[in-house]
Amino acid sequence: MIAATGVDESSLHYRGWRVVLACFLMAFFMFGFGLYGQGVYLAELQRAHGWPGTLVSAASTFSFLLTSVLVIFTDDLLARIGLRSLILCGLSALGASTVLLALMQTPWQLYLAYALMSVGWTGMGTVVIATVLNSWFDRRRGLALSLAFNGATCGGIILVPLLLSLTSSIGFRSAMLAATIVMVLLVLPVVVGFIGWPAGMPLASDERSAAAPVHSRKTLLANAAFWTMVLPIAIALLAQMGFIIHQVTFLEPLIGRYAAGLAVTVMAAMAVVGRLSLGLFVDRLEPRLACAASMTSQAAALFVLVQSEGPTVLLMCCAVYGFSIGNMITFPPLIIQREIGSSAFGAAMGLGTSISGIVSAFGPGIVGLVRSFTGNYTTAFAMCVVLDLVAAGVVLWRPGRRAKLAAS
Repeated sequence: MIAATGVDESSLHYRGWRVVLACFLMAFFMFGFGLYGQGVYLAELQRAHGWPGTLVSAASTFSFLLTSVLVIFTDDLLARIGLRSLILCGLSALGASTVLLALMQTPWQLYLAYALMSVGWTGMGTVVIATVLNSWFDRRRGLALSLAFNGATCGGIILVPLLLSLTSSIGFRSAMLAATIVMVLLVLPVVVGFIGWPAGMPLASDERSAAAPVHSRKTLLANAAFWTMVLPIAIALLAQMGFIIHQVTFLEPLIGRYAAGLAVTVMAAMAVVGRLSLGLFVDRLEPRLACAASMTSQAAALFVLVQSEGPTVLLMCCAVYGFSIGNMITFPPLIIQREIGSSAFGAAMGLGTSISGIVSAFGPGIVGLVRSFTGNYTTAFAMCVVLDLVAAGVVLWRPGRRAKLAAS
């Protein structure tokens, strides 16, 4: 049962909206530092230490893969150390990672920093945010998730340009240290003051009971509803990551560097609009159908993109594509809650996020490989169109009427 049921979730006085604010800030800094900021680290560490790009890129891959393994155990960590403690551990790990990035001198410190970043993802990432908001919201769950996950996109839009600006004026080391201090000053108070489980949850001292049922991952892996959610999301994210990483390289020869940069900005801005727009209506929609529509819209945008050369059309395609980017991480918790159930929510989110993360990590490499074989992006992006359409078809398949798991 959702503890929030029976309360007025639309009221601004409802405590759940303060939890949304805390989750927004967590996503802002976690995605800002842990995902979008990695392009800044790549350039600055090469410039400061003369390290090859392959060394820093390999550290990024190591971090993403380690994160995909660690998030599997999020539900176990919540049961053992509690929600607030897990988030504070994640905040400490992320802060230590960004400080180490500023002060490092040797390559092994780079890998340690990125390993700490993975711990940060476990404590402050998608799974924890979705799990805590799932406990606070029932009728307005989709809106709450959309607002919180907009912090991820805002982290890319605001934090990365800010880091670049500060780096130009005070240097990379001082910029990272200053940004880390701001993160701690903003996130720590709201986590301590706002984050917790709703009253009525079967928890003690604001933490999950150690005796809480542990759901078998084998049971989840044998659940057809779980796979018809996880696989299409993973496939769509593979295509999405492939396009995002190669977007500027594709557009620059066609419309120039400035316009290509504008296209990235437009796409990111539309991701915010898309999340907010979906959040207003998603609680009244069938999430699988809405998810399939989002995947289909991305396929259509990519199809027109590879047929066009005009700047206006290309920018419009990027805008349409961006409208659904953020929603790919909003749909899984909505589908899991409806079809897997709240009792196994944390375990299903952790396992699903791990599978999606591992699969999507290969997107940029696959797109780059196809492009190198064919000499252009037409075939590579056509492959992404097909992947999106296949994903849209699979996510519409509902095995059985309901597939909620009982506690093991």
